[in-house]
Amino acid sequence: MGSHTQANGWHFVNSHGKTPMTAAKESNKPKASTLVITTEKTPIAQALQNHLIFSAFKTSEASTPRDWYVATGYTIRDHVVERWVKTAEAYNAQDPKRVYYLSLEFLLGRMLQNAALNLGIEGEVAEGLKTLGHKLEDVVELENDAALGNGGLGRLAACFLDSMASMDIPGTGYGIRYEYGMFRQSISQGQQVENPDNWLRYGNIWEFQRPESQYPVRFYGRVVEFPTAKGMEYHWVDAESVLAIAYDMPVPGYDTETVNTLRLWSAKAAREFDLAHFNEGNYEKAVEERNAYENISKVLYPNDTSVLGKELRLKQQYFFVSASIQDILRRFLAKHDDWSVLPDKVAIQLNDTHPAIAVAELMYQLVDVHHLDWDKAWKISEKVFAYTNHTLMPEALETWSVEMFGRLLPRHLGIIYRINHEFLQMVNHKFPGDTDLLRRVSIIDEEHGRRVRMAHLAVIGSHTVNGVAALHSELLKSTLFADFNRIFPGRFINITNGITPRRWLNQCNPGLTKLLESVIGKDFHHDLYKLRALEPLADDADFRKAFHAVKLANKERLAKRIEQVTGVRLNPAALFDVQIKRIHEYKRQLLNVLHIVTLYNRIRSGHVKDITPRAVIFGGKAAPGYWMAKLIIRLINDVASIVNEDPAVGDKLKVVFYPNYEVSAAELLFPGSDLSEQISTAGTEASGTGNMKMALNGALTIGTLDGANVEIREEVGEDNIFIFGLTTQQVAELKANHYNPWDYYHGNPELKQALDMITNGFFSVDEPDRYRAIGEALLQNGDQYLLLADYASYIDTQDAVGQLYRDKDEWNRRAILNVARIGKFSSDRTIGEYVEKVWHVKPVQH
Repeated sequence: MGSHTQANGWHFVNSHGKTPMTAAKESNKPKASTLVITTEKTPIAQALQNHLIFSAFKTSEASTPRDWYVATGYTIRDHVVERWVKTAEAYNAQDPKRVYYLSLEFLLGRMLQNAALNLGIEGEVAEGLKTLGHKLEDVVELENDAALGNGGLGRLAACFLDSMASMDIPGTGYGIRYEYGMFRQSISQGQQVENPDNWLRYGNIWEFQRPESQYPVRFYGRVVEFPTAKGMEYHWVDAESVLAIAYDMPVPGYDTETVNTLRLWSAKAAREFDLAHFNEGNYEKAVEERNAYENISKVLYPNDTSVLGKELRLKQQYFFVSASIQDILRRFLAKHDDWSVLPDKVAIQLNDTHPAIAVAELMYQLVDVHHLDWDKAWKISEKVFAYTNHTLMPEALETWSVEMFGRLLPRHLGIIYRINHEFLQMVNHKFPGDTDLLRRVSIIDEEHGRRVRMAHLAVIGSHTVNGVAALHSELLKSTLFADFNRIFPGRFINITNGITPRRWLNQCNPGLTKLLESVIGKDFHHDLYKLRALEPLADDADFRKAFHAVKLANKERLAKRIEQVTGVRLNPAALFDVQIKRIHEYKRQLLNVLHIVTLYNRIRSGHVKDITPRAVIFGGKAAPGYWMAKLIIRLINDVASIVNEDPAVGDKLKVVFYPNYEVSAAELLFPGSDLSEQISTAGTEASGTGNMKMALNGALTIGTLDGANVEIREEVGEDNIFIFGLTTQQVAELKANHYNPWDYYHGNPELKQALDMITNGFFSVDEPDRYRAIGEALLQNGDQYLLLADYASYIDTQDAVGQLYRDKDEWNRRAILNVARIGKFSSDRTIGEYVEKVWHVKPVQH
């Protein structure tokens, strides 16, 4: 007989020596003292029931909704793991060149529904749950978003992993397993409140700890150098170590057998605690060292306004990079003993400057650990790395003080100095006597307090550097990296960003997906350019009506959630005007607020009787140390409280700040958007991907000619997008001619009225000076992002938006054309370009 186990008031048998799944199958046969599971269920329903018992350890009667999430997750995971194992076996047998994508962020979102959809079993799972009295949509809501990223950078990385798996590209993501993520945002009295984002509170069924894959990562210490027959050797001694423990998460491709891996590193102290201190009763001191090291993987983007915060950020970056490089080399050495073939088997993509230290780390591993000659190691390293730049703003490019860098990573500072020395020698030979050029391109910035420029290290150490939109890439070559473009002709290319249609259409907008499938078939799931077949239907009245019905249903769903979360009731018939992205001055949420206040004033004046009802929806987090961004959030909420409660306004205008913007929130907001706000100052946004997601879901864009907006206009047509404001060239010319914001302030009565109301306390009567700093930033401190210069154009364009929205038929026609012509912005196209231009890898099928 098997061992009898009593749990939750019921009795079942789990046979010795048998897996839970085997035991579950055998439990279908009636036995004495055995729980009998009925066989009158679909295979998925039976698997759900089995996992409820053997994974959640519950009966149906005793189960909670979360138990059904666990059972559903494990059921889907079984299907994923089967393909995951076969993929790993295929990679091991075929030994292909692999892509390793290093990113400090992977904003995955919820995984349960996405995995079911990609595997093609979503319908079966939904039906199985239904037979057991549950709904898939209820189960999905119980999953926490994986708090592994913050904004577009991390979401792009997640889209890329999805596309690589869907295209059978052998790829692995590397990052950090943040215990708490950035923070969970709540709004209290209009202000952002940061709470720990404990996304792992209930565990994570999608991760697999790999205790056999752990690597020491060292900090501090000193470098000892001594001569040998081969030259100088360097030993990094007296360093402190932390262990990097691997956790793997599966990345299932869409409609394919491929399941790739995201490997995340968790920091664990080499010593659990100091027993001597513990026995003395000094319990805090006993665990002090452990806590200090395990803080490395505690929180995404710790506040770096302090020296300790900056040091922790650098520790995070080196921690995950070192562990990843060691892991990549271990995998390579398991198959090869010839280092010269490393570039034929390994392609490492640096996602922005955060992992740039990988260049120094690979040299450290090759030279100090594996004893390669420096020149040979450098030639190998340069062929392995490629670098994606995501920003045009010099202040956003990471630099570290030489003092801190050398204290934390003394050997790597020495390596960087040698890389820099040899690079500057090469530049001097190529451009003799140009000392200003040497100063500008040096990795070490001597002019601003001796700092290590990580972007320069990434450019010098990579064979290819790409921007992420056509405009952005041209600006990289002509402004930010103009010197490097002269030094390395041909190194800089463009690869425009993209989004995965699996999550941003199939999953988040099932109504639109079904409508598209009914009229053009399912080919667009594999090739988003196939949406072009929709174009003729834009002129079909019946299709426009069906399209409008889908959009209205999505808006009703969003309005219901907004009322639950904020208490604000929106009219789904109103124009849903949405700006959801990181809160930052260059993204110009303030310009949007100025428009809201202008509309408010027009409504109160009674001069505009036929104004288009509008609901303006914001979402996004401000970095904990970014005071102005937090002030903007408070202003939005203060304006909302006045506008929403004014009886003279009614439903003509509503303002909402959606708290804790994350992937699962975006999956509601994008399908429910009518107007997509992409209003950054021209020349500041690298690409943007929210603009792509909204257009794919049938929203019209209002934006500047910035980032990918330029290419979206080219694709959808000038008549199907609302472009306003200064161009990049005009911005540069205006700044060069000593831009004076006061001229615009005094020259536009509506602008002056709106700004005066903000700065003089109309929206903050309890504290009239609360927003005086905003007025100072815009008027006295130069209006860095030219809000006042673009205000009139923005207001006029918004007026045109409101007027067009009254013609629902024409609005829907243009929205359909946006969907039809957005195919270029699939991340599958983006990954295809990386494969062809940068990585030179081939698909692996099994």
